[in-house]
Amino acid sequence: MSNHSGERAAQRIRLAIIVAVLAALALASFWVLQVLRSNSDSALTTRPSSKPDYYVEQFSYVKMSETGQPRYDITGARMVHFPADDSFEVTKPVITTLTEEKAPMTLYSQRARIEDDNSKIHMYGDVNGNRAATAKSENMHLKTEYLLLLPDDDIAKTDKPVELTMGSSIMTGTGMIANNATQEFQLLHNVRGTYQPRPR
Repeated sequence: MSNHSGERAAQRIRLAIIVAVLAALALASFWVLQVLRSNSDSALTTRPSSKPDYYVEQFSYVKMSETGQPRYDITGARMVHFPADDSFEVTKPVITTLTEEKAPMTLYSQRARIEDDNSKIHMYGDVNGNRAATAKSENMHLKTEYLLLLPDDDIAKTDKPVELTMGSSIMTGTGMIANNATQEFQLLHNVRGTYQPRPR
């Protein structure tokens, strides 16, 4: 009888140890799960949303210079803001330079993306640009499918095919850099065209 009771006591002790170990493992697993869940929740709350947070329809925005003079105007059918990278998607944008010392330039396209604190404007789809003639330059028309506008530098460029009409001269090429401040245009590759001398 004493042997049986000793074995039962030993079995109870072993069972109690196993139950205690399993309970400790269960509590440790629960604690690890809670820590992981709280970390993922905090990461989700601090991660910027990729969804838009507001939109404006039929808008007009004027960028001012440091001296308080208007530099350019952006209008569009719809503007949507994305907080993840503080960018804007614009439908039917029209961008017009407003500086008095330079010939006004108007650019329009199907859509645009504005980023880096409005310092980069990507224009997509049927991009057109018009600049009226001045005493020093002929009227100009630009046509391409993509244009990167750097409004603070008054520069536009693209790596896509371009058609450029200046007065009665027509030039085509792939890739372009246009500096509206200096009234200079540079076509980079596969340049072809018909040049008509400017009448004197």
